[in-house]
Amino acid sequence: MTHDHDLVLRPTEAQTAAALAAPPGRTGGDLVVETLRSLGATTVFGLPGQHALGLFDAVGRSDLRLVTLRVENNAGFAADAYGRVTGEAAPLLLSTGPGALTALPALAEAAAASAPVLAISSQVPVAGLGGGRRGHLHELRDQAASFRDVVKSVHAARTLSQIPSVIAEAWESALTAPHGPVWVEIPEDVLRSETIVPPVTGMDATPHQLAPRPELTAVAAHWLSRASRPVIIAGGGVVRADASGKLRQLAERLNAPVVTTFGGKGAFPWTHPLSLQSWLEDRHMTDFLEDADVLLVVGSGLGELSSNYHTFFPTGRVVQIEADLGKLESNHPALGIHADARLALQALLETVTERQDDHAPERVRMVLEDVAARLADQDLALEQSLLASIRSALPPRSPSFWDMTILSYWAWSAFDAKHPNTMHSAQGAGGLGYAFPAALGACVAEPGTPVLAVSGDGGAMYSLAELATARQHDLDVTWLIVDDGGYGILREYMTDAFEGRTTGTELTRPDFVALAESFGVPATTTTPDSLTADLRKALATPGPSVLVLPATLRMFAPTHL
Repeated sequence: MTHDHDLVLRPTEAQTAAALAAPPGRTGGDLVVETLRSLGATTVFGLPGQHALGLFDAVGRSDLRLVTLRVENNAGFAADAYGRVTGEAAPLLLSTGPGALTALPALAEAAAASAPVLAISSQVPVAGLGGGRRGHLHELRDQAASFRDVVKSVHAARTLSQIPSVIAEAWESALTAPHGPVWVEIPEDVLRSETIVPPVTGMDATPHQLAPRPELTAVAAHWLSRASRPVIIAGGGVVRADASGKLRQLAERLNAPVVTTFGGKGAFPWTHPLSLQSWLEDRHMTDFLEDADVLLVVGSGLGELSSNYHTFFPTGRVVQIEADLGKLESNHPALGIHADARLALQALLETVTERQDDHAPERVRMVLEDVAARLADQDLALEQSLLASIRSALPPRSPSFWDMTILSYWAWSAFDAKHPNTMHSAQGAGGLGYAFPAALGACVAEPGTPVLAVSGDGGAMYSLAELATARQHDLDVTWLIVDDGGYGILREYMTDAFEGRTTGTELTRPDFVALAESFGVPATTTTPDSLTADLRKALATPGPSVLVLPATLRMFAPTHL
């Protein structure tokens, strides 16, 4: 009798021959590269440092595409975008100490947005581990501790033989729902040492399936099928799980209105009769959601931004589908279903009964009219026209990346993403400098597709060095910089909160056009009237370009309780 656990995979003759004929001089760095290639990686991001040179040498001798940026944090943002756009784990290669720590904000954003980033960092030599004993350059007492509270999982290889399994384990973690960044560190001497481990082939790191429990989806389906006023909140988990089609099927079967969170932009068609769009910072929308007798929340933890700054208090039953166990019922009591959004929506589709409701589209239309009427009373034509100009110029399938700036705050609520997984912002963790380096990562992921980045002048200053990256790799990115002479959103917050006083919000900035041109990147100053034409021209021209829009924008004021 043969048991499954007794079965082993026998090497083929070709695998045996390759293992015995391994070329001399292979190192731990080669094991990293071979494992990544065996797992399907084609591209890596990062920049070298002293302890990581053995790894970069191996990359340089391989067929992996190396995309080097100028700052580790920006390399992390680029890897984040590559992971979001492709759905693959994006390798991010870092050095020890300061180089590794500089990537922390990017990894925090990847964690908040569930972007699969595989960060691989060097470490001081094995004899120096523990901190303070050898006085190595870049030494930290416990480097992994700096990342453990940020990333999804932490992994370490301390010997050559451990490298393939450790990287495969991390890869699997990054791509198991909820996706997220993971951390691997390998000492410098291990990366440089020659190895007798045969070339790595046939690595398997299949992500675990996170299926819903059937008794939970049965109860949820029963509630939804019999609801009088069901509503769906669709979050970023729908986009990450590639579940937009199933979301639409369920909404149409239930005749349930759908609002998308800022991280879930594009998960539901903007102009669909059941679409509430993304007006989550509007009190009219909050009231509408609170009135639902059954609220289905898919792929969202209903955090600060998704709950109108925690002013949202549902009065009916709540069903929450969430792959991140820590987010289940973390803000509101609910029937929590710990599952991948795609699998859970499929289970509901197989269980719910069709629900007739001829009034649902009319209820949607009325609340959107209330939102529009509120905006019409606030003299915000400039802000709305700028978004309309961008939408008109940007091809429907082109990805856009938005920094933490006033126009981006508008876009969260008011911009039609057209398609899922095409609009991305830093609203997960809220760090500045995300848009431009992330857009570069998307350019690498989708060569030949024009990509847009939108920043304020304050956020742009975090990313200026990457103009050199855009030029070096000739990436098809257009960078729109809205220049209002400072940190515009902070200026507005402080003005409102401190009787008109602002501190530290006004900035001296460069001539962005001249600066971009000094990198060999075409640049021009645009106006609200010429933005559509200038943006279309820039997006249609291969290679990088910069548009600078001098404008002072205002946020809309939502109604309050």
